[in-house]
Amino acid sequence: MKEAITSSDAPKAIGPYSQAVRAGGLVFLSGQIPLDPKTGELVGVDVRAQADRVIDNLAAVLRAAGLSFEHVVKTTIYLTDLADFGAVNEVYGKRFGAVPPARATVQVAALPRGAKVEIDAVAAA
Repeated sequence: MKEAITSSDAPKAIGPYSQAVRAGGLVFLSGQIPLDPKTGELVGVDVRAQADRVIDNLAAVLRAAGLSFEHVVKTTIYLTDLADFGAVNEVYGKRFGAVPPARATVQVAALPRGAKVEIDAVAAA
């Protein structure tokens, strides 16, 4: 059995998917790009500003699930340029606790709406 989780404080899905899905004791968060939830527009041209917005969007979905970053056990970061790894890593590191989740980071050819960064996550409820 699965349950969709939505938050009005995060961007609406731009396709046929849920912001997050709870299944058993896990919550799977769809990838977030740096969209402003109020306007639906891309935020920032700087990768740091984009990463910060992405993490704010993830936080909103986690809150809707009754969770926080402390519950996140796995993330994947998608970058259009691995040269941005250090900048994104700095922003990311400030938002996760003393026991950060397992993580993969990959470079991709492109992301929706021309974003520079996207992050998805799995949390243990």
